[in-house]
Amino acid sequence: MTEAPRIENLPQALATRAFPTVGVWNRLEGRPRTTDFDRALRAEVRDPLWMLTRQWQLGEFRGQDAGSPATVTYSVRTSAPSRFRPTGGAAEDLPADRPVETVAERRAVPFMFGADPISYDLRLVIGRHWLKLINAAPLLRPLRQAYVNRYPIAAPDPAADRDTPLASHAEVWSQLRAVAGRRMDGYLLYRHIADGGKASDGITTLFKAQLDQLGKRLVAWFDGLIDQPSSDATWDPRRLEHRFSVAAAEPGGGETVLTAPEYPGGELDWHAFSIDPGGPVGGTHPGPATVNRTVFPVPVRFSGMPLPRWWAVEDGGTNFAAVRPDSTDLTRLIFLEFALVFSNSWFQVPCDLPAGAVATAQGLAVTDVFGQRQWITPAGDRNWSMFAVDSLGAPPGDARMFVPATVPHVAVGPALEEVSLVRDENANLVWGIERTVRLPTGEGRRGSEVAAEILAHRRQLFPEPPADAPHAAVAYEAMNTIPENWIPFIPVHVPDDTRQVQLQRAALPSAVDGTPVRPRTALLREGIDASDPYFVNEEEVPQTGTTLSVAYNRARWRDGRVALWLSTSRGTGRGEGSSGLAFDQLVATDGA
Repeated sequence: MTEAPRIENLPQALATRAFPTVGVWNRLEGRPRTTDFDRALRAEVRDPLWMLTRQWQLGEFRGQDAGSPATVTYSVRTSAPSRFRPTGGAAEDLPADRPVETVAERRAVPFMFGADPISYDLRLVIGRHWLKLINAAPLLRPLRQAYVNRYPIAAPDPAADRDTPLASHAEVWSQLRAVAGRRMDGYLLYRHIADGGKASDGITTLFKAQLDQLGKRLVAWFDGLIDQPSSDATWDPRRLEHRFSVAAAEPGGGETVLTAPEYPGGELDWHAFSIDPGGPVGGTHPGPATVNRTVFPVPVRFSGMPLPRWWAVEDGGTNFAAVRPDSTDLTRLIFLEFALVFSNSWFQVPCDLPAGAVATAQGLAVTDVFGQRQWITPAGDRNWSMFAVDSLGAPPGDARMFVPATVPHVAVGPALEEVSLVRDENANLVWGIERTVRLPTGEGRRGSEVAAEILAHRRQLFPEPPADAPHAAVAYEAMNTIPENWIPFIPVHVPDDTRQVQLQRAALPSAVDGTPVRPRTALLREGIDASDPYFVNEEEVPQTGTTLSVAYNRARWRDGRVALWLSTSRGTGRGEGSSGLAFDQLVATDGA
């Protein structure tokens, strides 16, 4: 191997090109002349006259006879709603010791489905509380068995068809058999006292006055345990939504009525209400109050807004230059004008309002840095405003805002009832599918399982007669079998209207004896105990369907009090469905 030549004089060899070679570099690096970056960070301007000229061209040297706001004194008139009225119901005082959601959503806890008792969990809780009350008094302890005998819990009879809802489910039957004759039905005692009776009625004792006093305590305890409507509930079963109004007093004896016409349940906020110019609720109290307060305004800041300095670089997270609105896209054009032209002209003022108040801004007294003061009034003629409450069927008025007395979070329990209303275009029906059914013991259970257990139990009570031997290879079937947790709603005409359609609850015949199958949820049992028809507006069930659920809600109010109520909420459905309902079919048999 040849040894590499040794270069003694490198500069001379390079000048004379004595050793020509091919050089290869894989990276070029700049060599800084200094060890600091002060000059590079100064961003020196070589032509300051050009900079001043550009500023003059853009009008940055034009002075304005105006000053920035220094302080703002606002005047707001507030009035707390004091009356509540369900749509179509009687007005009552709006309680201040619980959230508005409790009053707006609460529904009565059902204890009977027709002649069938349900909610045995609450019946036992009320009875246990009553037995604890009499056990606390030594002289009343011997009366324990007397109340168990007078208000008993009967054991279901598996051989009786009337006890099928209780005896068809193994868990329900075992629980009721365990407490029958050992515990009392507290709801029967509560209902007796609430209807005007006395706790000592039918009990042989010398301490009737003491028992009657404990009976009043029992009623007060259960009434405070679960919030229930005193008269009419807000749930409109025809529209499948809550509808109610609240009213607040106004100067001069008037009142502001705020109506929630389409509240589905769940989260109640100011946008669920509208000012109702209709009839007043009446009985509002007390009068309005005025809040005057001086605060410091703060410039509005948002991502991507132009900065006040000419050479400042805006945040690149929001690129308004990339917005390409059409010439008819007025919403985007207005938004861009606000964001790019007038963004540094807006200020926000903190305004603390009491919870549960209707607020009307009287005006703002703005004092600028030059000491000048201007009185600014709300825009009276407006067609839209950001946070102002709109009006029902009336032109917009003054800018009134509403801060409802709600809670930030509500704990929702498991669904006791869940119904899906779906459209079946093949059968031209709407089905109310009972996906979750309330058992007599109080907990929810899958509706298909409950329907199957009841059907199996009734088939044991009413066995089918032996079928005749088939005479042909096919047989005529008038109608096939549909699961009994599917409740049909058929389209019918609205009275005195040949075009408008509504949905009426119907019934399928039972596969056992042909009797009509009744719903097992309170949501679909509207009017069934009074033999009244139940109608749903046709537009309330869109192509995607709708879902209704009943569950217990729990929230803690600002004074620490716990509110518990049973409510109904509405959600979006899961699309169309098909039951497979068919009529007039020929089915195969085993015959030759």
